[in-house]
Amino acid sequence: MHASGTRSTAHRRTRGFTLIELMVTCAIVAILMAIAVPSYALFMKQSRRGGAEAVLMDIAQREQQYLLDVRAYAATPAALNTTVPVDVSAYYTITIVPAVGPPPTFTVTATPIAGTAQAGDPTLSIDNTGAKLPTSVW
Repeated sequence: MHASGTRSTAHRRTRGFTLIELMVTCAIVAILMAIAVPSYALFMKQSRRGGAEAVLMDIAQREQQYLLDVRAYAATPAALNTTVPVDVSAYYTITIVPAVGPPPTFTVTATPIAGTAQAGDPTLSIDNTGAKLPTSVW
């Protein structure tokens, strides 16, 4: 009878997890999350910055064509027949500052919006010569 009692105890034990096993599993998941979440947040921040950089470069290119057509630079993206994509405008304010010159110049700036995930990001800009600031993030 002793042998059958041991067999039923062993049988019951293989049906589930012990508290220790669950605690170890939770600890492993917590460690993985502590590593993965900040990495993902940084990746998303860099991705959104790349989107803003692409918009700035597109506007700068359109400004050059606009200069050829009108002999001045445009003051708004709408004047260039373009709009700022929602995924960029949700995190950055895009502004164009033309100067009449001579020679005419412009600077397009993407300023991170306070209170968003990009709030700590630097302000990005490109001018009519193609100079991009800050150079460390382009």
